[in-house]
Amino acid sequence: MFGFGLPEVCIILAIVLIVAGPSKLPQFGQALGSSIKGFKKALDGNDVTPIEEKKP
Repeated sequence: MFGFGLPEVCIILAIVLIVAGPSKLPQFGQALGSSIKGFKKALDGNDVTPIEEKKP
């Protein structure tokens, strides 16, 4: 459906660099990395936290 090759990715990165500026680029990289990490963690099912029931 969407054929993203190397030229398309380079164009997108250039546009992001122009719009955001070089000072914001590390923040974007960090946010992308943490998003990918969270997505992989959710796929593994390790992010489930038990819920304690309150007894009256």
